[in-house]
Amino acid sequence: MMAASDFRNGRYLTCSAIFRGRVAMKEVEDQMRNVQNKNSSYFVEWIPNNIQTALCAIPPRGLTMSSTFIGNSTSIQELFKRVGEQFTAMFRRKAFLHW
Repeated sequence: MMAASDFRNGRYLTCSAIFRGRVAMKEVEDQMRNVQNKNSSYFVEWIPNNIQTALCAIPPRGLTMSSTFIGNSTSIQELFKRVGEQFTAMFRRKAFLHW
């Protein structure tokens, strides 16, 4: 996780799931469809086909399979609000302003 945000408070706009290793593409797509159906309340309904899947048949060295999940979620707004509030408080006190 790149940023500390609670994804239960937001909704996913788009997602990408990338798999490496010997796995069938049909199995990957079926599982991702199941994930989206089970967690439909966490996905926006106005973007159709918002999960992308990719498959590379060559596994990473020393492993049989690996995967990466990248999600674009609206929950990041909490982080920006918090940083904005902290900046406003520091700017009000003229902190770190060198004239």
